[in-house]
Amino acid sequence: MTGNSFSVPGYGPQRAGWTRIFARDSLARRLDWPILLAAVALSLIGAVLVYSATRNRTEINQGDQYYFLIRHLMNAGIGIAFMIGTVWIGHRSLRTVIPILYGISVFLILMVLTPLGSTVNGAHSWIVLGGGFSLQPSEFVKITIILGMAMLLSARVDAGDKKYPDHRTVLQALALAAVPILIVLLMPDLGSVMVMVVIILGVLLASGASNRWVFGLITAGAVGAVAVWQLHILDEYQINRFAAFANPALDPAGVGYNTNQARIAIGSGGLTGAGLFHGSQTTGQFVPEQQTDFVFTVAGEELGFVGAGLIILLLGVILWRACRIARDSTELYGTIVAAGVVAWFAFQIFENIGMTLGIMPVTGLPLPFVSYGGSSMFAVWIAVGLLQSIKAQRPMSA
Repeated sequence: MTGNSFSVPGYGPQRAGWTRIFARDSLARRLDWPILLAAVALSLIGAVLVYSATRNRTEINQGDQYYFLIRHLMNAGIGIAFMIGTVWIGHRSLRTVIPILYGISVFLILMVLTPLGSTVNGAHSWIVLGGGFSLQPSEFVKITIILGMAMLLSARVDAGDKKYPDHRTVLQALALAAVPILIVLLMPDLGSVMVMVVIILGVLLASGASNRWVFGLITAGAVGAVAVWQLHILDEYQINRFAAFANPALDPAGVGYNTNQARIAIGSGGLTGAGLFHGSQTTGQFVPEQQTDFVFTVAGEELGFVGAGLIILLLGVILWRACRIARDSTELYGTIVAAGVVAWFAFQIFENIGMTLGIMPVTGLPLPFVSYGGSSMFAVWIAVGLLQSIKAQRPMSA
């Protein structure tokens, strides 16, 4: 720090003093505020919905109606702190430690397969830390796949050696992503695997790699899905979920119960909803896991089409601004990272809301920023930090 300026890693010198925080060249002025405000609004809306879904659930809230509300707000606060840290470090500076982050994430998902791993709601994808806290490493693997692939695919292009990634580089990037995906598949956490595959597609498209890789990956994915089904890698509860999706009338009191109750909740909300804390399905606790995977049903029932539409609108704002960040990035690395985040968020949003409407199979994916859950909340806010870092970057020549 010299004179009245200070240096932010990855961004160069900044003016000091609170009175100049919004100066033309300040970091705050170069952030994407629509994304930030939309993400904060979604987290707060999620807090209200989580509270509505859990305030009367004495079997899980430990007798404290504010238990999940407080923890959701804490998770959001910690997530925002992670976002600030990510912006402060800068996506370019993170590029130098990606191998370390990748190694840590692979180590953590390997730990899930040991006796340290725990099964929650049928998914063996958690590490219990004690004190009521647990960690889902697959959420952070999504970030390291994006960063790792972006680092490999953009290295020679940003250096000016190549116009597009060559076949060898693409193969290396796919191999990097394949390792954690195969480990997560062994858990098995099919929902996370689906998100990771979509991330890979988005990253490859943004990198300018040959379309043959994209078509080849889609074909390989289809063949792999058939192989997974034929080799009985999936657990019985996952097979039942797909069966219920294919035939909604199948066992409505059993495997189809979640989806049927979710659609009843959303359908009963009408235009403006039954009113906050007055939803019969929510109050009656008919929808399982309503604070996590099925939190959108609370909005549909109690806030109606208007409230549910507001959530979709805010999520759409994040996707729209993230697409602009990817388009306007001055380097391929930033473009790929932003595109990977867009692919991740877009698919997970569509899958989560789609499964509550019965147009997608139930996979246990949370709704970004809205669902209760520490690991997922931390991961999406780190992703917002990456987007903000890319948006705030100066031209490479500056």
